Amino acid sequence: MSDRIAAFLARHGLADAARRPLAGDASARRYERLRAPDGRPLILADTPAPKDDLIPFIAIGDALAALGLSVPAVVAADVDAGLALLEDFGDATFSRLLESGEDPDSLYALATDALVALHRRFRPGGLELPVYDAALFTEQVMLFADVYVPVATGRPLPAADRAALESAWAGVIADACAGPASLLLRDYHVDNLMRLDRPGVAAAGLLDFQNAGIGPVAYDLVSLLEDARRDVPQALAARMVERYVSAFPDLDRAALRRSYAVLGAVRHARIVAVFTRLALRDRKRGYLVHLPRVWRLLEGQLAKPDLAPVTAWFDRHLPPGLRADFVIPETEL
Repeated sequence: MSDRIAAFLARHGLADAARRPLAGDASARRYERLRAPDGRPLILADTPAPKDDLIPFIAIGDALAALGLSVPAVVAADVDAGLALLEDFGDATFSRLLESGEDPDSLYALATDALVALHRRFRPGGLELPVYDAALFTEQVMLFADVYVPVATGRPLPAADRAALESAWAGVIADACAGPASLLLRDYHVDNLMRLDRPGVAAAGLLDFQNAGIGPVAYDLVSLLEDARRDVPQALAARMVERYVSAFPDLDRAALRRSYAVLGAVRHARIVAVFTRLALRDRKRGYLVHLPRVWRLLEGQLAKPDLAPVTAWFDRHLPPGLRADFVIPETEL
């Protein structure tokens, strides 16, 4: 145990607490479950970049809690050290519940209703958050050109071809970002949702929202229903989209569905690049098992007319053999 963690725990009467590491994610954050001497369960969060992780986690969590949504309460924190003690929500993630045979409709309905509540109640102000606008989405999706394409083709993407792809993305993303915006949680999916014994939408415990910003409402909906790590039946996804849009009678349904398609494609293309980079740079090849699914989702959106300029670029520069069926080599970038 590092000296800074030992000192932090000692300050809060937890020097002798039982500790057990929890499975991490793709980030450098570390989590441990503690059992305090009085039997109380807590989560120790160790964040190596508190300015980017812990500080926004606390601020955004306070904002979400004020809206009646459930986030882990911060019991204690040392932001300079990047350490926090958090409320322990237990083990009932939506993904575990689904794997144990729980009814998918009820879980996805709860997740959808929590998004509806967020988008109804949130008002900007008081938080300094990034704005997920067309420029930022375009910049982020170009990770695909810079990471995946060179690996698949065996050479860097020529500048002219990269510029053509960037222009294609920018053209479709601008329209996708033109509609209503709200707090965008960014990684809203069943691995980051927990079922709690609380009433209404508070039964959905929210995790991993420190990278939130302001952006189009469709983004978190497509993150939930086109999950990189889990197959979501199309019929279920369609029911949840309808559940969402029905909650907003004045919403332009056609515009929402266009935004859903384009931002879904943006998310999937970026995830292909992120998983490739994790495999090659960080030796985390376990993520590659999800690439066929992500490619299926991406291809599904590329087939829609809203993505026509991007689809045309893919057809010219990235033939099918360099997509889902391409095997990422075990070499470093």
